[in-house]
Amino acid sequence: MSDTRILSWNVNGIRAVYKKGFIEWFLREKPDIVCIQETKAWEEQLVEELRKPEGYFSYFAEAERKGYSGVALYTRVEPLQVRTGFGNDRFGAEGRTLAADFGDFMLYNVYFPNGKASKERLQYKMDFYDAFLDHVKELQQKGRKMVVCGDVNTAHREIDLTRPKENENVSGFLPEERTWIDRLLQVGFTDTFRIFNDQPGQYTWWDMKTRARDRNIGWRIDYFFVSDNLTEAVRSARILSDVQGSDHCPIDIELSL
Repeated sequence: MSDTRILSWNVNGIRAVYKKGFIEWFLREKPDIVCIQETKAWEEQLVEELRKPEGYFSYFAEAERKGYSGVALYTRVEPLQVRTGFGNDRFGAEGRTLAADFGDFMLYNVYFPNGKASKERLQYKMDFYDAFLDHVKELQQKGRKMVVCGDVNTAHREIDLTRPKENENVSGFLPEERTWIDRLLQVGFTDTFRIFNDQPGQYTWWDMKTRARDRNIGWRIDYFFVSDNLTEAVRSARILSDVQGSDHCPIDIELSL
């Protein structure tokens, strides 16, 4: 049995967080796998140590539009295969998904859409949700073990945000968005953080404009889900709320495989 620590973080711009000491923090933490969301950059725009951190293989999914969306994957162990997207061409243009096959498990690093901008974007988000759920259900039927991590852009339950009543009609806490997480759990996934922590006040995103982080007025919208056939391998799941540099903080899990 070997321990694998996986870290996930929406950095709200990888070049911006680089200037705030990201690489130094990364190499000090030494995780086995790092999943980054909202890179807001093409690989060609990154400095060498972001493209290829020492000791890591690196992979990038880029949006067609510069300065928008994007995810990155850094891993000590080279995956058997890495691909962008999840088989649905409609959602490929925004660079929101990297899927890596590590043999023992499939890892999905996903920056799920935000639905706040318009009704059209909310519909896009819900369509993305449904297509992704269909995809992982297919893999489940084949018995694959899966880790799904990233910025889901939805708080699941009232415990997962400071002001649930005030946000009932806001995208990110709409009934249909929350129901999608219910469906993901019902088909056989586990919200790893809630295995270990059932307390309120545990958030991963805070509004920067109102300095909400200083008062811990936040939302838990970043997750590690694992398929139920992998749940027993989860040794820990944490929110690293002390780590600065973005409006989100990192989260991590440790697996014994």
